[in-house]
Amino acid sequence: MIFNRVWFVFLLHLIITSSYNKCYGKQVVGKEQQQQGQACKLEGLHPLLIVTYKNITISVDKITVLHDEKVQLRCRELGRYKLIGDYLLHCRNGNFNGIIPTCIPTTAISNYTDNVPPTIMFGLPAGSAAIEPSGVLAVFPGSILHLECLFSRKLGNPEWTWTSAFRQHLTGWAIAATERDVKYRLSIYYAKTQDSGLYICTTPKGLTNSIQVRISNIHCTSIATLKPPLIGKMEGTRMGQTIKFKCPLGYRLEGLPSMTCQYNGKWSAEVPHCEAIVCPPIEISNPKLQLLEHNNSYGGKVVFSCMWGSQISGSSSIKCEGDGVWSDSIPTCIEIICPAPVIPRSGRIIEHAIAKVHKVGALVRFACLPGHQLLGEASIICLENGKWSHPPPICDTRCPYPGDPLYGQIAPLKFWYKPGDNIQVTCSPGYVTPLEPVKKPTCRENGMWSSPPPPCRSYKDV
Repeated sequence: MIFNRVWFVFLLHLIITSSYNKCYGKQVVGKEQQQQGQACKLEGLHPLLIVTYKNITISVDKITVLHDEKVQLRCRELGRYKLIGDYLLHCRNGNFNGIIPTCIPTTAISNYTDNVPPTIMFGLPAGSAAIEPSGVLAVFPGSILHLECLFSRKLGNPEWTWTSAFRQHLTGWAIAATERDVKYRLSIYYAKTQDSGLYICTTPKGLTNSIQVRISNIHCTSIATLKPPLIGKMEGTRMGQTIKFKCPLGYRLEGLPSMTCQYNGKWSAEVPHCEAIVCPPIEISNPKLQLLEHNNSYGGKVVFSCMWGSQISGSSSIKCEGDGVWSDSIPTCIEIICPAPVIPRSGRIIEHAIAKVHKVGALVRFACLPGHQLLGEASIICLENGKWSHPPPICDTRCPYPGDPLYGQIAPLKFWYKPGDNIQVTCSPGYVTPLEPVKKPTCRENGMWSSPPPPCRSYKDV
């Protein structure tokens, strides 16, 4: 009897333990499945939709949302397009619990026809505002807000209604000449928290568009002292106010040039910083290229030169510009070569071998053939500008000085005589030239004398 009772208790313990494990196991597995539920995919989104997921706002045509997470959507231009569908979608095991929205155009996009919803624009003559991911217009208290219902006045009067029962608002057509035929205005002066609500504009045909207004006293944290050389111009830290940044010359702004205090009390971006503009270092591969100056900071320059006998091909100096890029490419050095010298007619170059290439410093000497006189420089040098120091000489036809006869002198006395020149002989005392007629020696066109100078003879021999 005791044995049966013990056995019964043991069996009962096994049954209870087994049931507990089964139930507990199901609960654990169910929880894991719930945490690892299927993600949801949004594809083919309207191009004008703005998506906010995990506090990041982007514009995409498809996105994947994890299980049990939410995504908010709104139209790109608040009031110019009307959102049709749900602005908030909740992913549950691969499916969203709402209608995926789209954006349809309104009157300002459709040439003010009366068969589309009206456009709603907003203006802030005073104060500030920000747009929430859901499309709600968050307005700072005390602001003056104008809501403009855009509709053609000739088609009738639209009507403003609102859900807030706090107070009445002024409505009517705008006064300015450029606005009074299209803007039916609702004005909220010095907005208070109680003015929060939905503001609806209805056309004579019953088409509506609306804008949700929330009066929020939101401030962002004040920005600590900016790290020099960053310069900031701050409107304030209230929601909708901005800070604009810039860097002085010589620095590049790394980050966004401005940030705005958002609806959630957070700035729209991180504070940027300034980085000194530096151009890449100059690396020279040409051994003949030299650096006279090197400064790769903004506004600095690099000055190049070439070794003797070479010249720069390209810019001799380049400057580091505002985009961190050099104003020009690195130049090269090319060897300076003078053109082949012109050999004068009836002349020659007297080098043993005529060089094919004439580098800087090369010397060329000229000589003329017999019966010719060298006019100009007898030698020329190749200079660093790639030109010869002098033009090539000319070899002109000339007769050489024939020499004085014995006991006489020729006149005129010159080193060279031009073709056609004549000479005569004057004898020393006691000497005469021949008595018979003798033609004066004449310089011929071939550089030869027609005859030698006549001799001088003694009187005794005549």
